[in-house]
Amino acid sequence: MRVALLALAAAGMAVAQVEAPSIITKQMREGRRVIEGAIAALGGEKFLALENRVERGRMFSFYHQRLSGLANATIYTRYLPAPEKPDPEKLYLEERQSFGKKKEKWAVLFTEKGGFEITFRGVRPLDDETVKRFRDRRRRDIIYILLRRRNEEGIVFERMGREVVDNYPMIRVDITDNRGEVMTAYFHEASLLPARIVYRWRDKHRIPHEDVIIYDKFRDVGGGVKLPYVQQRLRDEERSFEMFAKEVRINQPLGAELFQLPADAKMLEPVD
Repeated sequence: MRVALLALAAAGMAVAQVEAPSIITKQMREGRRVIEGAIAALGGEKFLALENRVERGRMFSFYHQRLSGLANATIYTRYLPAPEKPDPEKLYLEERQSFGKKKEKWAVLFTEKGGFEITFRGVRPLDDETVKRFRDRRRRDIIYILLRRRNEEGIVFERMGREVVDNYPMIRVDITDNRGEVMTAYFHEASLLPARIVYRWRDKHRIPHEDVIIYDKFRDVGGGVKLPYVQQRLRDEERSFEMFAKEVRINQPLGAELFQLPADAKMLEPVD
């Protein structure tokens, strides 16, 4: 189970950087308006002032549509301050995934220094590929995009029209960053709350894949800020991950130690 959850705790091909467009099209202007409307729907300035969030609930992992792992989890996410023009290569986020019903039995920590598994045996660094998958996935999360990526150099939002998804009328916005990666975000037409984001890519064998994150059950988590209580991930139309939160809190007084390695922990060798 732990192996499955570790794989999901983290999940691309390298592409050339592209320059910011010199001409702002109607689609770009309308795309920006949708993004601004989505931010307003999520709480406006109070949403943008989000410093951290704590989600408690049940986490499920799947392999070929079959349940491969489940756990009671508490996810601590800290959003790091970003400059007016964020660095496209930097992730302004740290995350601790704590597993255990009443108290932490083991955890996975992602910081600027890398990724680590923390158990009673000690601290084991995660492999580079696992850390990369985690960083890429968070960069493509629509909540993170709205909070930290919307003013990146070269990022473009284009409204592509209306579509019906799962029987709901949606507004489609294509997001292109300075790497040339294109993500397709869907927002509920009535509320402008985000519904899903889609990323299509090819592996090293040039086989196409599709990653989808679905957001549902938005609730007021304090001060007018709305966040999803349900998140699902699909890979090539198959479920890979689900998180059903029982509680979501924001801007909590989190201790710095949550995002630090235990000072007295034994450092273990990485797994090959």
